[in-house]
Amino acid sequence: MTVYFIGAGPGAADLITVRGARTLARCRVCLYAGSLVPRELLADCPADARLIDTAQLNLDQIVEQLVRAHEAGEDVARLHSGDPSVFSAVAEQMRRLDAAGVPYEVVPGVPAFAAAAAALNRELTVPTVGQTVVLTRIAQQATPMPDGEDLATLGRSRALLVLHLGARYVDRIVDQLLPHYGPDCPAAVVAMASRPDELVLRGTLADIADQVKAAGVVRTAVILVGRSLGAEQFRDSHLYSTARTRPHGPCAAAASSGGAAPGGSRG
Repeated sequence: MTVYFIGAGPGAADLITVRGARTLARCRVCLYAGSLVPRELLADCPADARLIDTAQLNLDQIVEQLVRAHEAGEDVARLHSGDPSVFSAVAEQMRRLDAAGVPYEVVPGVPAFAAAAAALNRELTVPTVGQTVVLTRIAQQATPMPDGEDLATLGRSRALLVLHLGARYVDRIVDQLLPHYGPDCPAAVVAMASRPDELVLRGTLADIADQVKAAGVVRTAVILVGRSLGAEQFRDSHLYSTARTRPHGPCAAAASSGGAAPGGSRG
């Protein structure tokens, strides 16, 4: 039997992937993060599925449930908010399952930063303005950051920064980024992205901290800082440029769309 780590998406129940919903529907056991995963998703589980809220469980207890279900011959859905590849604490669960000889698969989900960009109606990578996105957080009461990944160092790149788990410490974030980005740099905070109570704050490094505090945002928020957020005058991308030489023949349609040509080869 298999453990499926499923990305539940950023909050809205209909942002789980089709594959995620189908996998959830056939698992007899579901472990979910009750404080983050929308309860509506649990309706996709089989009617007689065993549902386990992991909000109050530690790592040992969670893995025990996964191993027990596997030994009982049951597929297990392990629902995580967002996408399992980022800030999900999936790596340590996988390590334990490897040691126990329990097979698992990962079903990706919509990450919080993508939902935040959608709420802002912004592309985060804008031609000639910014082509790099850094996903990070700050160390406070959580796991320490590795050497060289502090905000003062990352800020030197002036890339668009997406910070998770930091709304409570927005003053500290702004202080560390101001020397690199400047007070006029666009900044935004999206709390509860994609949910009915979604809150979007737009401003600059000079005023975003005051906006966050005035709105009372302390958790479940993504902070974005970078010039791409306010870019209006920029060159059109090369992808659809009229000056671009486009292929002709049987591979043309596939090449222009990024897909594969008939037979599976690239055009």
